[in-house]
Amino acid sequence: MFQKLITYSIRHKLVIGVLSIALAIWGVWSLMHLPFDSTPDITDNQVQVITQAPSLGAQEVEQYVTTPVEMALANIPRIQERRSISRSGLSVITLVFDDAADIYWARSQVSQVVEQLEKELPKNTETEMGPIATGLGEIYHYTIRAKEGYEHKYSLTQLRTMQDWIVRKQLSGTPGVAEVSGWGGYVKQYEVAINTDQLNASGVSVSEVFEALQRNNANTGGSYIEQNSNQYYIRGIGVVKNLEDVANITVKTVNGTPIKVSDVAKVQLGHATRFGAVTRNGEGEVVAGIAIMLKGENFQEVIKNVKERINQIQKSLPEGVVIEPFIDRTNLVDRVEGTIARNLIEGGLIVIFVLVIFLGNWRAGLVVASVIPLSMLFAFGMMKTFGIDGNLMSLGAIDFGMIVDSAVIIVEAVVTHINTGHFSQPEVRAAYLAQCQNGGAATPFALTQKQMDEKVHFSASRIRQSAAFGEIIIMIVYIPLMTLVGIEGKMFRPMALTVFFAILGAFILSLTYVPMASSLMLSRKVHTRKTFSDRVIEKLQAWYRPVLDWVLARNKDVITGAVALFCVSVVGFKYLGGEFIPSLEEGDFAVEM
Repeated sequence: MFQKLITYSIRHKLVIGVLSIALAIWGVWSLMHLPFDSTPDITDNQVQVITQAPSLGAQEVEQYVTTPVEMALANIPRIQERRSISRSGLSVITLVFDDAADIYWARSQVSQVVEQLEKELPKNTETEMGPIATGLGEIYHYTIRAKEGYEHKYSLTQLRTMQDWIVRKQLSGTPGVAEVSGWGGYVKQYEVAINTDQLNASGVSVSEVFEALQRNNANTGGSYIEQNSNQYYIRGIGVVKNLEDVANITVKTVNGTPIKVSDVAKVQLGHATRFGAVTRNGEGEVVAGIAIMLKGENFQEVIKNVKERINQIQKSLPEGVVIEPFIDRTNLVDRVEGTIARNLIEGGLIVIFVLVIFLGNWRAGLVVASVIPLSMLFAFGMMKTFGIDGNLMSLGAIDFGMIVDSAVIIVEAVVTHINTGHFSQPEVRAAYLAQCQNGGAATPFALTQKQMDEKVHFSASRIRQSAAFGEIIIMIVYIPLMTLVGIEGKMFRPMALTVFFAILGAFILSLTYVPMASSLMLSRKVHTRKTFSDRVIEKLQAWYRPVLDWVLARNKDVITGAVALFCVSVVGFKYLGGEFIPSLEEGDFAVEM
């Protein structure tokens, strides 16, 4: 099969050239649409059930909320792990499903159980599921603050109200955004501060005040009435709009006298109890928000949508109020992409330089070097096809030396055969010797295109099997990494697949593109003088030959030394430090007090 591919590539150069251009276009398109992030996402496939019970302590939350909910959720299939946290007023249950489970199917199963269980939970509890997000979902943090000169115009309560009812409302629904949360400032609320003395004097209980507030804060409908040819819909407007409406709510009537809320309590504006604050640059408190990315979305597309929506929201805010980002993961991802691009470019240039030096032929070096971008574009196309994200782990493991291995072998064989094999023909050798005897300078012979094709075909066919086995062995080495599952699989499987795709692309190109390019791009002139590369190789061989003779003469000592060095390495490996994930300098730091 290898022989047929090489023969076809040399005979049908136009077809191979068109296919190479198509490969480049496909790879560039895939690269432009390939999701990029800083690190691989190793978060479990999980669903969180969050229950708020403001009136219960930690023990009551554990007994009356967490335990019954966790027991009811235990029967859902495909759950691998359950864990829970019970705190004062809050219960968080995390369910970890197997990686093959569809997250929306898992959430539907959890939703059905929670819906049936809500009737059995204590009153005034609210149960919801966490957003469909991962640990890398926090892509955009921002603050809402007043500009200089407007600090006294907007209070923290007003800024938090803008966050909850303007920014959050408009930012929610942005494509790729799973959740928008806010913190800091004061959450506005209407407070009814009951006066117990007035309450007792009026003969009203606290529960009656609660019932009156709930009963008198709703709109109702009463169908419609017909008059002539018109229909008039009947509506009862009861939703409170201000403090005065709350104060005028009637609790009950005693001896024909209505007792209003204002008679037994003080109605005022206040704020919910808060458990933290947000400051920026030591300049006082601000209100902050965060946009969380939906699991599985393209980070670059989502962050683009978020920034566009933020610019639109900014226009709807009151004068003097601005939205400013303080953590934008675009900066980190851009630095990671820059590191990857710089490493790939520098590695490619080094490989090209070494190839030109040691092959002694700049055209041969360029033919081999052109395999690098084409193999990378093939890998990008396969990554896009199989849904593999680009990150520091997946792209940073690519070794250009392995990619160009087979191409180097084939091109070197072609160059050598052109410069040496041509003189094996009697008529060529006789003409060359006659030219030298006549005192003339030996001029290079020029091969015809047909002769060039034959030389390339002979060289590539002879060496192709050896080069193919080397590439196949390298690809086989990465197969065990592709079988990893769990966190290990999420970290190393994309890396193994990316390297596998790059080597596979180089393997295919060495059978098709390299013979075609060698036939067209390599010089058809047969050189007889030694090149700089030849002299370098001769010096290396002269230095290495005594070393090789010494090693072969003392083979037992060499084997013993190698085994001893291996044992020392194993012992040293036991004391080598390790970490779960490589450290990544994000440019930020966190302080916990």
